[in-house]
Amino acid sequence: MRFLSLASRNLKEIYRDPLAIAWGMVFPAVLMPAIISIGKNAPLEIFTANALTPAVAVFSFGFLTLFSAIILAKDRESAFLTRLLTTPLTATDFILAYILPFLPIAILQIIICFVVGSFYGVTINSTILLTLIILFTMAVGCISLGMILGSLFTEKQAPGVSSIVIVIISLLGGCWMDLKAIGGVFETIGYSLPFAHAIDAARAVLNGSSVSGIVTDFYWVLGYTLVFFVVGIFCFRWRTKG
Repeated sequence: MRFLSLASRNLKEIYRDPLAIAWGMVFPAVLMPAIISIGKNAPLEIFTANALTPAVAVFSFGFLTLFSAIILAKDRESAFLTRLLTTPLTATDFILAYILPFLPIAILQIIICFVVGSFYGVTINSTILLTLIILFTMAVGCISLGMILGSLFTEKQAPGVSSIVIVIISLLGGCWMDLKAIGGVFETIGYSLPFAHAIDAARAVLNGSSVSGIVTDFYWVLGYTLVFFVVGIFCFRWRTKG
């Protein structure tokens, strides 16, 4: 538990920029009503509350990738982290210390999406816990992806590269369009990444699917999350060695 002191410091550093945090919270609440309004003119399944709530949640996780990459890249180039590298903290400790402060934000993003979704008829029953587990796992994966980008890129480069992740989630995550209906390269690339699997699994559960019906999708999400976490540790260790 040596990383908790650093995690506490990082938490304070994150909340020192309330506008960025507020944007990450408010954006999902504004986006969902806007898209549902558009969907009234195109009565498709993808524009229903059960379809949009997980989509907006996963899309908002892209901002966690952005924020986490920036704070790690910023600290990695500063004297602060240079001094900490002389302590007994391991690369795993550092990555955990940068991931933990973003978890409350992820939880709040999910809650906000479902609160807004409740006004439009999103399914709220005993299966919501499984939906939350799927989305939270994807959130951890996006934060871990931010650790990779924050380790590899500079403070100036990280925002641009992280923005590409947000675009990828939007276009290839199946947030606003049915990848299976589009088919071709979009479907192939989309389902080789975890975002579409997270959205599909959460949508399926909200629409009454059992655990067995979404287990494959969930394994994709969990597998990517673990890979992002481990790769983040190796990237941080590689960039800070010596």
